[in-house]
Amino acid sequence: MMWKTLVRLQVGGRGGPLSSLHPCSSWPVLRQRSTSASNQTDIELARERSKTVASFYNQSSIDIAAAKPSVRLTPTTMLYSGRSQDGSHILKSARYLHKELPVRIAHRIKGFRSLPFIIGCNPTILHVHELYIRAFQKLSDYPPITDHETEAQYCKLVRDLMDDHKDVVTQLAEGLRESRKHIQDEKVIRFFLDKTLTSRLGIRMLASHHLSLHEDKTPM
Repeated sequence: MMWKTLVRLQVGGRGGPLSSLHPCSSWPVLRQRSTSASNQTDIELARERSKTVASFYNQSSIDIAAAKPSVRLTPTTMLYSGRSQDGSHILKSARYLHKELPVRIAHRIKGFRSLPFIIGCNPTILHVHELYIRAFQKLSDYPPITDHETEAQYCKLVRDLMDDHKDVVTQLAEGLRESRKHIQDEKVIRFFLDKTLTSRLGIRMLASHHLSLHEDKTPM
């Protein structure tokens, strides 16, 4: 694929654990900074960016997940799923999300990679693409959910990711508006938007439903 042939990852560059060359722009080399308290946040952000960039180039895990079909749940199934006194229904729901969300997000990453090259290189579109890669990496790396403690931590992760993605629709609209003059086939863009926005609605519905179960509230 074009994304594979036009990107190169250099590992172990001078001054930091990871140097990268992106097909669309020159990402700066991530350099190890001072370990003083004032710079600690920047260091953590740099490390997270390193993981995200590495995930971009690590096609295999994303490709494997994207090849899997998503397991659909109807609203009726979600609404009338049984609730247990011991809270086992919450663990069951969390384990479903743990398996399902990476698959659905991998499908969307595949969609971004199928965009025309010059559209995918738009900085705003690229930012949203990176958000999905980061979400995939975090969700895929989360350990199996074995008890209510790990489920509670998983809920925190899901909330954080939902907050990270709250402006995705606006950002996609902005990126496509910026790229308008480069769009040659409206059908390709329309198909991408239909799939992305429909998938986003489904993902947020599933996540919100589980968070409602966790908080013992009746989902809307």
